[in-house]
Amino acid sequence: MTGGKASWIAVDWGTSNLRAWVMGPEGTVIAALGSDRGMGVLDPDGFEPALMDLIGAYLSEDGRVPVIACGMVGAKQGWAEAPYVAVPCPPPGLSEASHPTAADPRLDLRILPGVKQVNPCDVMRGEETQIAGFLRENPSFDGVICLPGTHTKWVHISARELVSFRTFMTGELFALLSKQSVLRHSVAADGWDNTAFAEAVSDAMSAPQRLAARLFSIRAGSLLEGTDVATGRARLSGWLMGLEIAGARDYWLGREVVLIGAPRLTALYYDALAAQGAEVREADGAEIVLAGLKAAQEGITT
Repeated sequence: MTGGKASWIAVDWGTSNLRAWVMGPEGTVIAALGSDRGMGVLDPDGFEPALMDLIGAYLSEDGRVPVIACGMVGAKQGWAEAPYVAVPCPPPGLSEASHPTAADPRLDLRILPGVKQVNPCDVMRGEETQIAGFLRENPSFDGVICLPGTHTKWVHISARELVSFRTFMTGELFALLSKQSVLRHSVAADGWDNTAFAEAVSDAMSAPQRLAARLFSIRAGSLLEGTDVATGRARLSGWLMGLEIAGARDYWLGREVVLIGAPRLTALYYDALAAQGAEVREADGAEIVLAGLKAAQEGITT
């Protein structure tokens, strides 16, 4: 990628990381930039300096450059709060964005809002822009988008709108149990056992009420039978994921499911769902956030 001045800048600002794409004429990417200065390490006065450190060299000295940002930058603890939009709704666009004033006169900042659901209560911030990116390329999609992660989202999409969604804390539960519970002694940091994972998914779906007992069996198995720690890791993941998939049955049953996320994680969801007969496919999520920010810039999300 070559240097140059920005026509506009796309920003994905999460809790841990900051990413920016400097956009040139005709939608070309002049530069893809990143830093570890996510929301979690910044105070309210630190956001603009963090952004300027990243993109300052690409701003012209005369005129204002549009900056479209999504993610935790719009949270209460972020640069400026961008209030949630309620479902059912299209992915939010610039008409719903907050427009804080930046100290540097060259910045014309818009922060896209997240999405909320009142009954039952649920929120997302950032995933809606990924959904906008997918719909930009698949405008006729009608089904469910699953975004695996620390807090996995299951989102029903119809007529280019987010109809309803549900969040599962499966990833966070896995991290807590594998790193901070007694199971940390019996679960590997990496390694895998495909058979153990598949069996655990099936077991959790058929008997979810036994989950707490199944979890302790990971520790007991390592003590009494010398069960490999990679097998323990796969069983822990499988039991938690099976519980989630059982809980999300009304989302995926009878609908096409598209998985968007890190390939290693979406592959596990694919295997678990396919084993249940679900119609499921994976989408390339590498540039999905940028596609969503482009959708907002083009005004096609409203």
